Amino acid sequence: MGDAVGQMLVSAVGIAISPMPLIAMILMLATPRAKVNGLAFAVGWVAALAAVVGVVVVAGSGLSAGSPKPAWAWWLKLALGVLFLLLGLKQWRDRPREGHVHGPPKWMQAIDRFTPGKAAGLAAVLVAANPKNLVLAVGGAVSIATSTASGGGKAVAAALMVLIGSLCTLLPLGVYLFGGDRSPRVLGEWKAWMAAHNAAITVVILIVLGTKFTGDAISGLTA
Repeated sequence: MGDAVGQMLVSAVGIAISPMPLIAMILMLATPRAKVNGLAFAVGWVAALAAVVGVVVVAGSGLSAGSPKPAWAWWLKLALGVLFLLLGLKQWRDRPREGHVHGPPKWMQAIDRFTPGKAAGLAAVLVAANPKNLVLAVGGAVSIATSTASGGGKAVAAALMVLIGSLCTLLPLGVYLFGGDRSPRVLGEWKAWMAAHNAAITVVILIVLGTKFTGDAISGLTA
């Protein structure tokens, strides 16, 4: 199981420090339906991430039966690594220039009117329709599926990946529910910092992961 956990950890942490879902959650926690929408958003995120990871782990485990590390896994990891690097380059080129501030997306401006269903739906979209999060989830799940862990070990690793990857929603919700009077100030500071450094955080994550995935794949294919 240690192999499966170690392989997916970088991807899970990359998902966990995604600025967009954290900012979305904090914005929801400042609306009149804060508690119910916050819970719906967290549930939607966990469910969507679990679905992606679960499907890939099950499918990948079947394809890799009888081989510790099939060749297709290395080629897929290489493709994901290159994709991470390209996404990082695009994010860097699209970053706001000094003196220019991009306005928030339209869904952020309407977030105070969200129902619980829309909150859960937005969370699912931020998992499955966001290229960075989707590729991270697939990459981590493939690492679990092609590891040497047993079926039970893979299931535990997948659950841990979902838990770690969901911290971007669970931590602000926990601060809101249990932080008392300090929670608005703490969440406001988190939001301001993540909003200010959104592009830089995303670029660093993508470049680091792209380099790691590409390096691992090249090592595996030439071994």
